[in-house]
Amino acid sequence: MSKSSLPTYDQLPIDPKYPAKTAWGLWGTGDNLGTLNLLTAERVAEASQCIKEGKVFPLNWELEKPSPPLFGRAETKHTILPHTDEHTGYDDRLDNFNPQASSQWDGLRHVAHFPTKSFYNGVSREELKEGETERLGIHHMARRGIAGRAVLLDYARWAKIHRPAYNPLERIEIPVEELQQVAEAQKVTFKEGDILMVRTGWMEAFEKVGSEGLAKMMDINHPHCAGVKPGDDTFRWIWNNHFSAVAADNFPFEAFPPTDWNNSCRKCCLNFDAPAIVLNNAIYIDSMFLGGWGMPIGEMFYLDKLAEDCARDGVYEFFFTSAPLNKYQGVASPPNAICIK
Repeated sequence: MSKSSLPTYDQLPIDPKYPAKTAWGLWGTGDNLGTLNLLTAERVAEASQCIKEGKVFPLNWELEKPSPPLFGRAETKHTILPHTDEHTGYDDRLDNFNPQASSQWDGLRHVAHFPTKSFYNGVSREELKEGETERLGIHHMARRGIAGRAVLLDYARWAKIHRPAYNPLERIEIPVEELQQVAEAQKVTFKEGDILMVRTGWMEAFEKVGSEGLAKMMDINHPHCAGVKPGDDTFRWIWNNHFSAVAADNFPFEAFPPTDWNNSCRKCCLNFDAPAIVLNNAIYIDSMFLGGWGMPIGEMFYLDKLAEDCARDGVYEFFFTSAPLNKYQGVASPPNAICIK
């Protein structure tokens, strides 16, 4: 692979006027796509060569799961509406629909960069709070479309052999050194612009116990799970591999909750005036990826059937497509994602 023209993690930011280690200004001060800019037409065309057998793997979990939703989010109500002449057919309606209740993309409005409390490329909280700007809305991702090469790191399967005490329903940190070991075991190599998907095993574990079983283990409004370890080592590895987006089968991508999770921190995603979350002087993953780099984060991606097929044929690369909801000024969206082998 030719040498990347992008700065390394240790070379960020591109201008000292920007916050440390951010990619602000890298694709222009008015950019709304962040690392999705890496999905060039040439890379999409090359990714199509991953299609060998035409096997299709949808990555959206059932819209009804988990039920009840985590973090006290509203449960979607589905109503079937007959036409005036009930013999001609039906419409339906969704009430209390939260785009982040099941499989989702966290868009660039979801979490600010801390400690600046500004969003990607310096967009202010006030602009977004008052609805005064179209900047960073999920519609930018939707109107562009997401397509490219995706790779799966099946950490859960690797951990059964190499980390037998691992439990995806507990707060266990997955260091990037182990993700690299998984890649090597699977013979996966990365290319600039890849969508990185990590199977933690959380969804498989949840399916076995369900919401009721999970509620017996923990407060589902403040649940625990295994995930990628936050910190500079992770940020350096993710950035230097120049992924265009990341996703996992758990609900936050990173290990959760943050180690200093408290009442103030719990408000951070919903309250613009809440304090910043900083872990041992390192910004947590949502803050750096979304607010610092403009990198979308996929959560609760359904990866189990895809992983089973990968284990059979040893192929962990795919052509990936995703069509987020085209909601003007939206914060998040179901991914409507598919992998094709």
